[in-house]
Amino acid sequence: MSWIQKLYETSAEIDKMQLNRSERPWPVSHVAKKAHVEVTIGIDGKFRRVRALNFDESVTLIPVTESSANRTNADAPHPLCEELSYCAADLPNRKEKRFQLMIDLMNPWINSEAFSHPKVRAVCDYLANDGKLYKTLSDNNLLPIKAVNPKGKKTPVEDKKVFVRWRIEEPGNPCSGTWEDDSLIEAWIKFDESQNIPKNATFCMLSAQNVRIAKGHHRFLRTSDDGAKLISSNDTDGFTYRGRFTDGKDDAGRQTCTVGYVESQKAHNALRWLIRRQGYHKVEDEFVRCFVVWAVSCKPVPDPCANSWDFLGDDFQTDDTSTSQTGDVGQSFALRFQKKLAGYKANITDTEDIVVMGLGSATPGRMAITFYRKLTGSEFLERIEKWHSDFAWFQNYGRDKDDKKKMVLFQGAPAPRDIAWCAYGRKIEGKNGIKLLNAAVERLLPSIIDGRPVPRDLVEQCVRRASNRVGFKQERNGSQPDFEKCLGIACSIYKGFYNERGYIMALEEERNSRDYLYGRLLAVAEKLESMALYFANEKRETTAARLMQRFADRPFSTWLTIETSLTPYKSRINSKNPGLLKGYMELIDRICSQFQIDEFKQDSRLSGEFLLSYHCQRKWLNEHKREKGQWVSKTDDDAEDQDTYSKE
Repeated sequence: MSWIQKLYETSAEIDKMQLNRSERPWPVSHVAKKAHVEVTIGIDGKFRRVRALNFDESVTLIPVTESSANRTNADAPHPLCEELSYCAADLPNRKEKRFQLMIDLMNPWINSEAFSHPKVRAVCDYLANDGKLYKTLSDNNLLPIKAVNPKGKKTPVEDKKVFVRWRIEEPGNPCSGTWEDDSLIEAWIKFDESQNIPKNATFCMLSAQNVRIAKGHHRFLRTSDDGAKLISSNDTDGFTYRGRFTDGKDDAGRQTCTVGYVESQKAHNALRWLIRRQGYHKVEDEFVRCFVVWAVSCKPVPDPCANSWDFLGDDFQTDDTSTSQTGDVGQSFALRFQKKLAGYKANITDTEDIVVMGLGSATPGRMAITFYRKLTGSEFLERIEKWHSDFAWFQNYGRDKDDKKKMVLFQGAPAPRDIAWCAYGRKIEGKNGIKLLNAAVERLLPSIIDGRPVPRDLVEQCVRRASNRVGFKQERNGSQPDFEKCLGIACSIYKGFYNERGYIMALEEERNSRDYLYGRLLAVAEKLESMALYFANEKRETTAARLMQRFADRPFSTWLTIETSLTPYKSRINSKNPGLLKGYMELIDRICSQFQIDEFKQDSRLSGEFLLSYHCQRKWLNEHKREKGQWVSKTDDDAEDQDTYSKE
């Protein structure tokens, strides 16, 4: 019951916020449905016009009863906006009783002295007296209707399933839509409450009061057509509860943990509101798992599923994102990250309740809580900081999707979705890949929220894919943006997984482990050949790049092949810039001298550590030039061209 209790407390905090109607949670006894057509009538109940609705304006707030909100095959009409099978008296082959059921539901509302509303009377007069709604739609060429989704796909809708919403025009009242009229919404809430006063009120576990108990609970949590429920118990006659409870069908549910009708609606509405506000958890189909993170007080909290670029946002200033290899760049990143977190800590107290919840459904009708954690504010922020600090590395995400001229280069941790892409590539795309993506993200959440180790198989998979450089697409200019992105993510995951080894975001020239030294050798060999190709104005892959996967599997034998292939490129550089060749050879000799002889000759597979040194050594070479027999850092002018060289 903890999750629903926290949602109910959150709903009370939401009520205190000054929000517009469109930004508020759904009111009690209301749901949002996708309408297909909008019928406009006068306050006298006379027809005026009708039009089809596009997708962007189709979601409409409508009043419902408890029965209609939870209907499946039962004849339970909504009291105002409905499908043609309920509100069109002239619909061919319709169920005769459905229209009458809707009129019988509206009449008590209209005739109530305290809760009657003129717009409801106008709709009832139009339906009862005119009764030609189906003919009106047909005469205006609106049938058959084809619903259009956000991707532009058109789906035919049965005539009886066409959903109608109402607009009632009256002089001096600019608010004509029934879904926009606060007075009408409030009138239905009060009327529905008056019609459902319980004879024997039952204790509610949320409000600790004797109230009307909910017999059915909300759906439509993730999207407006999501039929999965978190709380569902419609099997009073079958085998599900046999031997567990003794209450009868009319009194079902009173022997379990009881939740009030209003309390249940407020809790579910709060959850729906949170999912809608957290746009980074976009739900694309009913089987996608979504994750929501919130403070019960409704104060802003950081998104644990964001990468460091999105987390820091505007705080990533151009003068703060230096990728220099001088010193540990992770220290400057940590300071920047702590500064950002300080803003959250100023608002979130140490004892603030923070909830992280994951929702998923294996079938269209049942939803489960796949992940749930309740933390204090201090615990949550500490774990977010630890994740981004431990897994910080140089990231190159290529060109920004919105601004193609902007490169997304940053130091920090990748998002769980990025890690899943690094591990599985295109396997996570499409409908078949959604389950794999969901599973990967869900497995990574405990690493972020609980501080547990990242699953080892994900680490190994990221390393293997980053090592297979030839498997990535090469652009016309010779660049491989997907490889650069995958390399940064793989290094990040490996560094964080082996955090106790103390890897830093800089070249560690004193680290003498076999895998680290082999990674450095590969980077120098690649730079030597690429410089020779640059002198000859050639654009193609280097031998080191082509053999990277083989090098990771058999480094000693592959290094002999790579070193032999460098002979013509050494001659080319020697003819252009002998001092530069001398610098490369000095680096190779220095690295080789750090090996233990028996370790150098081992041909066993390299660990992901070689990717760290390869990445750092490559960046070091790009940021240094050979000048007067020494390696010196490039100036800002030199940095504009990564292949700038200086003759001795």
